[in-house]
Amino acid sequence: MKSNIFKTLVLAFGVALFISNSSFGQSENRKEGKKPPTFSELLKKMDTNEDGKLSEKEVKGPLKEHFAKIDANEDGFITEEELEKAPKPKRKEGA
Repeated sequence: MKSNIFKTLVLAFGVALFISNSSFGQSENRKEGKKPPTFSELLKKMDTNEDGKLSEKEVKGPLKEHFAKIDANEDGFITEEELEKAPKPKRKEGA
């Protein structure tokens, strides 16, 4: 009888620990409420020639992946106006 109670307690504790650990891991990786960087912040980080525009060679990450979509006039540069008018990326569900 005591053995069954002990096994049940150990099992319940293990399940609770597993559930709490996985839920903390998920919430830690979420970027809820985090705003994308402003154009001036992007310029500070990426505009290596300091011309006030971002070329495809200068940009990184998601901006580089979607460069052609954002560069509306196809001049090879992203300006502040183009970035503001660019379609916002859709959130991936379950990510």
